[in-house]
Amino acid sequence: MNIVFLLMLNMYQYSKEPFWYATFVYWIVISIYYLCCFVMFYRKSIFLDNIKEQLLVSTGVFPENDNPIEQKYQELLDFTIGAYRKEISNKDLEYNDMLEYYTLWAHQIKTPIAAMRLLLQQERQTKFSQDISDELFHIERYVEMVLQYIRVGRINNDLLIQEYELDSIIKQAVNKYTKVFIRKKISLDYSNVNIKVITDEKWLLFVLEQILSNALKYTKKGTVKIYLEPNRDKVLVIEDSGIGIKEEDLPRIFEKGYTGYNGRLDKKSSGIGLYLSKAILTNLSHNIDVESIPKRGTRILIDLHSYPLRD
Repeated sequence: MNIVFLLMLNMYQYSKEPFWYATFVYWIVISIYYLCCFVMFYRKSIFLDNIKEQLLVSTGVFPENDNPIEQKYQELLDFTIGAYRKEISNKDLEYNDMLEYYTLWAHQIKTPIAAMRLLLQQERQTKFSQDISDELFHIERYVEMVLQYIRVGRINNDLLIQEYELDSIIKQAVNKYTKVFIRKKISLDYSNVNIKVITDEKWLLFVLEQILSNALKYTKKGTVKIYLEPNRDKVLVIEDSGIGIKEEDLPRIFEKGYTGYNGRLDKKSSGIGLYLSKAILTNLSHNIDVESIPKRGTRILIDLHSYPLRD
């Protein structure tokens, strides 16, 4: 448009000074207008960023606006937030109900298991009774896994962090699987590690039991070793001479439900044990790593290094 005006002035040989003056004033006004718009936009953007975290907690925190369309958008967003909060509340109630039910079930199922254990103790020791006892042991372990799976989402409410003798925790795990070692004729190579670690005894014990269970499950003959990694501070190693893990499975073994090649062969693997172990150790600020060679065995390394507790 300015070019058209300039051409008209040239055709009629009018003075161009008023044109240049008007153009200068025009651009000054336009610049001020857009600068004000930018400042208003920037302030509003900052304000909205600041209230972003409040949206799930409260509504009605938007700036006042005379624009009817924006007011409608704010009303719609308020309604959406309210509906979302209601849905979250309903889901929390459903989850708590499910949590209570399965926790109650897991505790109730322990009663008939204990009764069957007592009945078996009264029976004459035969291969049949030994097989029943072994299966009962597996049921107990699966029930315990269910309980820990339910609790792991809220593990922070069930932690007792203090300094423990690592040998005491290891021996509890080993004692639980003593009969399995004997029945499968697998030797145990373990000597006291003589260190203290800052952890939660119950949760770390569950992890060690899961790792021992896997080691015994996939080892047909040979040895399970428990020792500290040389030249590494407080890294516990549980090593077996079992079938090992394929290289392509290693990056995914801590994924929930992933069973890998060995799990598909076994048909009974749930893919939950190592997932739970990883989740628990992460919450305890410990690390876990796996090294394995197919047909030669697997090494599970648990880094229990931690900072000393303050008085």
